[in-house]
Parts: sequence; C-alpha cells; structure tokens
Amino acid sequence: RVLVVGSNEEYGLIRPEHLPVDEETPLWPASPYGVSKVAQDLMGWQYFRSYDIPVVRVRPFNHIGPRQGDRFVAPAFARQIAEAEIGMREATLRVGNLTAVRDFTDVRDMVRAYWLTLTCGQPGEVYNIGSGQGRSIDDLLGGLLALSSVEFTIEQDPARMRPSDVPESVCDASRLRAATGWQPEISFEQSLHDILADWRERVRQPRVGWTTEE
Repeated sequence: RVLVVGSNEEYGLIRPEHLPVDEETPLWPASPYGVSKVAQDLMGWQYFRSYDIPVVRVRPFNHIGPRQGDRFVAPAFARQIAEAEIGMREATLRVGNLTAVRDFTDVRDMVRAYWLTLTCGQPGEVYNIGSGQGRSIDDLLGGLLALSSVEFTIEQDPARMRPSDVPESVCDASRLRAATGWQPEISFEQSLHDILADWRERVRQPRVGWTTEE
C-alpha cells in the first residue's frame, strides 16, 4: 500500500457553512503549498484509478508536539519562552496573527492515525485527520504562558504575518473514525507541556550541529 500525506491546506479558503471540514468540502487552496498538495492528492488518485495501485490519501490538520522545528507556531512560542526563562532574550514574545482558529493534534496521535489509515483504510479513499476541536492561536499562546513563571509582553511582528491566512480550519474526521476507530489520546494541554519541556532542554543543552529546522 501507498500512503499519500496531503494537508488541510488543500481546503484553503473555507466558508463558514463548510465547518467542520469533511472530505467533500471543495478544494480551494490559498497558498502555493496548498496547491502543491492538491496536485499530489490528484496524482495519488490517478495512480489508484489508472494503475490499480492501492493508494490511500490523508489530509492531516495541524500537527503539534515535541521535536517540531520553530518555523511552526507552537515551537516558535515555546522557544522564545524557554530562552527568556534563562535570560537568553528579553521577555517579549513576537507573534503573528493570534485570531486564526486551527485544529491541533499531537504528532504522536497523527503518526498512529497514519499507520491505521495505511493498514485499515480503503484504497482510493481520502481521510481527514484531526481532533475536531478548534482553538485560536491566542489560546495556544495562553496555554504555553500558563506553564511559565516569567511575565511576558506581547509584540506583533509583521514578519510573522502570513500573506494569505485562513481564518478558521477545523476537521471532521468521522470517516477516519468509522474506518479505523482512531481517536486522539494526547490532550492539547499535554502537547503544550511536552513542547515547552523539549525547548527548555534544547536551549539549556545545545548540541553540536543542532539547528531549529529539524
């Protein structure tokens, strides 16, 4: 079997009436990355249809968890917090758009969903993966700040604003649950705790050749 991993960004500009997003929602990508994932999705479908290759496609929503590089929002916040806690930077958090709503799932739950979909999913089918819970970026930031004793000021950084941002993206994963029985097991709060713990360790014990783009 072949697992083709797409992205929730294939759905792009989601209308309110399409929330939560199921697999029948029109694909309207709002970024070059989203367009590339739609092309990949269609290629997977064509290989199944034309050559009978057992391709299963997934559209995961937002991953979070330890070891994620800091070009993503949760580790970007966590790194700044961890560095400020040991005096490596001032206690000012530079942020982008805090009002966007996303569906966050721990990477450990995501990987389990990938495996279950690959082994139990129907070839030719596509499955959304997500928690079904929408949380704003401000909620995520607040959850991380609650784990620190440092008082931070918040500063919006224009460089962190996306040129084409989707206001809200929340997953309907009922097709996946019906096919595999998958449910997320790691809470959002546990994910945030583990992300910050990971970055606290990283900033205290830098390794030779270490970069944030892991």
